[in-house]
Amino acid sequence: MTKINVPVSTPDLSGNEEAYLVDALRSTWISSSGKYVDRFESEFAGLVGTRYASSAANGTVALHLALVALGVGRGDEVIIPAFTYVAVANAVIYTGARLVLVDVDPHTWCMDPTKIEASITSQTRGVIAVHNYGHPCDMDAINKIARSFKLWVMEDAAEAHFATYKGRTAGSLADIATFSFYGNKVITSGEGGALTYNDESLHHRIRMLRSQGMDRTRRYYYPIIGYNYRLTNIACALLCAQLERWKGMVARRNAIFKSYSSRLSPIPGIGLQPVAAWASPSPWLYCITVDESLFDVNRDTLAVRLHDHGIETRPFFVCIHQMPPYQQHGGAESFPVSEQLSRDGMNLPTFHGMTDDTVDQVCAIIEAIHLRGA
Repeated sequence: MTKINVPVSTPDLSGNEEAYLVDALRSTWISSSGKYVDRFESEFAGLVGTRYASSAANGTVALHLALVALGVGRGDEVIIPAFTYVAVANAVIYTGARLVLVDVDPHTWCMDPTKIEASITSQTRGVIAVHNYGHPCDMDAINKIARSFKLWVMEDAAEAHFATYKGRTAGSLADIATFSFYGNKVITSGEGGALTYNDESLHHRIRMLRSQGMDRTRRYYYPIIGYNYRLTNIACALLCAQLERWKGMVARRNAIFKSYSSRLSPIPGIGLQPVAAWASPSPWLYCITVDESLFDVNRDTLAVRLHDHGIETRPFFVCIHQMPPYQQHGGAESFPVSEQLSRDGMNLPTFHGMTDDTVDQVCAIIEAIHLRGA
């Protein structure tokens, strides 16, 4: 079979990205102030459906900034899923707080609400609900538990741009939400992040914290210790151009998802990402799981053979408690769903410019590997 060259992801910069970048450069506003910063924050808040959006240097910074703004510190506990990207755990540790892990739901791959209450202690301050691989968490269930224990809830929507939960947009479903605009995301500025929320006092605190703690009414006066977590006007110029085309990019990626599902669902041992009836996931990276007993090779072997054909893939996230800095956080707990997903899951190439023929080629090679060990 002919070798092809298919990256797992590549950004689409075919709109006004170059024009807006040149405009930002010529304006000389290349740092953290400028018309594109204001425009992006206003437009993104409108699309998400929140009163405020604050840009940040990247998604990890956004997580840390949100936690600090919520008052999280040493001695506090924060509940997160055992199966997620490591940035979530890192951001909690930056504050001095302690991680508490819960397993994920096999029907959503997101935090299992039924596991939360048993994990709450007198030190618990909040819950980070991660919309894993673009699928929203069951936010009504999570919010209900949190309210009963007077906890805050944060959405990590880094992978869930424009996803919806019961008709409501990801990023508007909790006290605060964070986003990433890394190069492989549905919309991107290379690096970048954002926070979305409705509370005015939280808004003022976030703006102070991301700008070294400077008082908003008195320049170069710093009543609190802050951070340099701002995003540049140049990055926001890219994001403004991306937002102009988000509907078309999401529609094309959804079509790619549909083609993958149609071709791969009949292949024994290939499992597809489940979608809850109340969810409209973001089409970030197409997900499959590999059951070695039915497919004949395991996930890692399939990845190697796809690489030999020129097809780049990604393994699913390693569980938080399976990595050296966080092994003590697993304790005696068992997270069977998280561990199985981490072992068996992989992402296939997904990007706006991917053609139907390329999707067919990728699927044909996967089928050939199953049938002939190609």
